Amino acid sequence: MAQPDFGLLTGQQRSNWIRLRTMILLRWVAIVGQVVALTVAERMYGLQLELGLCYLAVGVSVIGNLIAIFVFPENKRLTESENLLMVLFDLLQLGFLLFLTGGLNNPFALLMLGPVTISAAVLTTRSTVLVGAAAIIIVTVLSDYHLPLRTQNGFVLRIPDLFVFGNWIALVIAICFIGLYSRRVTSEIHSMSDALSATQLALSREQKLTDLGGVVAAAAHELGTPLATIKLTSAELIDELADHPELRDDAALIREQADRCRDILRDMGRAGKDDLHLRQAPLMTVVQEAAEPHAHRGKLVEYTHDPNAGDEIDQPAILRQPEIIHGLRNLIQNAVDFARTAVWIEAHWTSERITLRIIDDGRGFPPQLLGRIGDPFVRRRKSGSDQQERPEYEGMGLGLFIAKTLLERSGAELTFANGSDPYAASTPAGKHIGAIVQVSWPRNKVDARTGDYAIRTGHNAQIQT
Repeated sequence: MAQPDFGLLTGQQRSNWIRLRTMILLRWVAIVGQVVALTVAERMYGLQLELGLCYLAVGVSVIGNLIAIFVFPENKRLTESENLLMVLFDLLQLGFLLFLTGGLNNPFALLMLGPVTISAAVLTTRSTVLVGAAAIIIVTVLSDYHLPLRTQNGFVLRIPDLFVFGNWIALVIAICFIGLYSRRVTSEIHSMSDALSATQLALSREQKLTDLGGVVAAAAHELGTPLATIKLTSAELIDELADHPELRDDAALIREQADRCRDILRDMGRAGKDDLHLRQAPLMTVVQEAAEPHAHRGKLVEYTHDPNAGDEIDQPAILRQPEIIHGLRNLIQNAVDFARTAVWIEAHWTSERITLRIIDDGRGFPPQLLGRIGDPFVRRRKSGSDQQERPEYEGMGLGLFIAKTLLERSGAELTFANGSDPYAASTPAGKHIGAIVQVSWPRNKVDARTGDYAIRTGHNAQIQT
């Protein structure tokens, strides 16, 4: 039996990408700390600082945060390259502030370890080495080149050169040691998590095969008696119909088909395990499989595809990954829950991308939560109309969080939007004006025939009869 492929689960899409909102919050904390430190140093201790340049450096961080808040959605998760750029930006901004405030004579030079530790915890080894090298270069430059700290009377505050050299050695060693230590521990945690996930996936698959074997065994057991009766009766008919050749041939055919049923039940389990079609299916077939539990809940579920996408014959065959099916099922369930009369699932594919749009004719997503959709435990106070329409619903956002996480793990990008003004008093039913969820994959991530994870071609095992 072929071993399951855990490539998508372990390497391509990490579930530990940090949210942009987390980095923004940490940067706000750093900005407040820098402003407080500059104010205390200038007001209480009378240090002569280049306040214009210092506040310029802090202002750059403020501008960066404001841009991130207004340009990107709140639930955005930073990719590897985006995380690296954020950490390098903070490292360079801190290094410039230390250059303006005494270099390694400033005790706050210890904060250079922060970005290195973060990069070792959330980034790859290559990115961590890059951040560590940049930190060492900045520390080395600051040891010789910096603006001196001066008191109100003009005295220069500096520590002996031996201590400056000691600080430089200590920082370099700390950068290397903490980076290596954090990276090692994080790597082991990820490896253990991936191993447990792979084990769970393999166990689940084996359990399904075992259940299938049990069903086949039960069917063989239950059908054994009637098949044996049919075979015995047909044998007696063959002996008794010796004078009627045409009827005797029919009885012989019945006996032959009973034997064939026995052989099919015996070989069904072994042939089913090697069926290549179980691992892939046409795009709309997978979508309909995901929607099947919610297709008969009193709402019309309509499947369409863009005429420009090609004929039905040209639709792609995609991998039947549990992440894709379960993620789409959660999104469709959410659409059916909030739809008034209908849900539309639109498919579009090109040579580069495969896109699905799930649309309902409900009231749409709450506008105040639109940027946070996909975060767990997002709750809001229900209005009177909500309580009347869905008094039993107590959602916390876990369904959409699970769907978003699973689909992003398969390589998808999700976009949430509304098709109309959610503040409108009333909207006509049966129109594409409710919530819109778009799921888009690079085609090479999910295409089962030509993508990066295409299933090898071969022939299914023929059932021997």
